[in-house]
Amino acid sequence: MERKRILLADDHQIVRAGLKQLIDAEPDLIVGGEAATSAEALSQLREGTWDLVLLDISLPDRTGVDTLRLIRNHLGEVPVLIVSAFPEEQYAINLLRAGANGYLKKDADSDEILRAIRVVLQGRRYLSPVVADLMADRLDQPGAGPAHQDLSEREFQVLCKLASGMSVTQIADELFISVKTVSTYRARLLTKLQLTSNADLTYYAVKNGLIQ
Repeated sequence: MERKRILLADDHQIVRAGLKQLIDAEPDLIVGGEAATSAEALSQLREGTWDLVLLDISLPDRTGVDTLRLIRNHLGEVPVLIVSAFPEEQYAINLLRAGANGYLKKDADSDEILRAIRVVLQGRRYLSPVVADLMADRLDQPGAGPAHQDLSEREFQVLCKLASGMSVTQIADELFISVKTVSTYRARLLTKLQLTSNADLTYYAVKNGLIQ
């Protein structure tokens, strides 16, 4: 049986070691590479053939949101399963909308981790019971969840960057868009979230666990 090759992208060596031990014990799965930064993950993705990426949302050089966007824009449709310490209601829906194939908490038990991996490898999206409930609630009661769940992928990306203290110019340079475009996104964010300033955006992001 040919084993499915998985790339682990997480900056905590102990997390990678635990996942590697779990995955390598399975006859149909193997960890083919590890990365501690977004740059390392993207480099390995370009150089090899992978069946799945397990991607941490908090890498030291680039957020998981940005890394996922780069993967989707430049590296095709390799499946990406987000593995995060953040609760599902904070990030899951936005990341699924941005192209993630699933969202898994780091404290999930071994059986759930392996189930999620196999669901995604089968070409389906993995939705934990919590995420499934969140999505059902949004269908039943539009607007019932946190306001950031209704943002577009790019709006959410700009929100996180503004809230972390980046200037409009810095964001424009990093995202390869114009300062005017970033300013437009900022104005939309303030309107949609009913806020008035960057300080309000930062408070909102901290309050909702989007930044630490």
